Amino acid sequence: MADPIITASGLTKSFGATAALRGIDLEVARGEVVAVMGPSGSGKSTLIHCLAGVLAPDTGSVAVDGTELTALSADARARFRLERIGFVFQFGQLLPDLTAVENVALPLLMAGARRRDANERSLQWLDRLDLADQAGKSPGDMSGGQAQRVAIARALAPQPSVVFADEPTGSLDSVAAENVLTAMLDVVRESGTTVVLITHDARTAAHADREVIVRDGLLSGTAPVGAR
Repeated sequence: MADPIITASGLTKSFGATAALRGIDLEVARGEVVAVMGPSGSGKSTLIHCLAGVLAPDTGSVAVDGTELTALSADARARFRLERIGFVFQFGQLLPDLTAVENVALPLLMAGARRRDANERSLQWLDRLDLADQAGKSPGDMSGGQAQRVAIARALAPQPSVVFADEPTGSLDSVAAENVLTAMLDVVRESGTTVVLITHDARTAAHADREVIVRDGLLSGTAPVGAR
């Protein structure tokens, strides 16, 4: 694979007597959108957490954008995630007492940006996702689709190398889900950001460049979406 941005080799991870990962090798190319699929309990969430440096594997290695995450301390991994990795969760996890622009600015402020600069960048990202008119609203005053696009803006504002999206449209109806997914992928493909997308939905996975299937802690298949 030319220019992989994520390289994982020999990943294993157990929780007590339960083996969640049983030796996974995976590469993701720079700018690629990969859908990770598998039944509940297959190990896909554990795999994503190891790739993002949230969990340290028991054995094996993970490198993201040239940094060997498995060689870093927990604090160093947390700093790397703040600066280089974005996350989009199923329910957005926006802070309800903050406005849209304040939610998007939060990771920028945590990384050391000045408030004025953080707010300016946040407004730019909200505008790119057609949310300029929602900047001063709190999450409770927005639709589910609008709030999820704010969560996407928050993930993208620090200009991460990789975005991990865990069922990003799972809480939305089919129309809102399609709109949110299209908006996210249009922006990330324009910027060349790599996306690793966890989903149970074949319609969502169809938007990816490649599907990776995880079963019983192992990769059971990987193929370009068009090859299915």
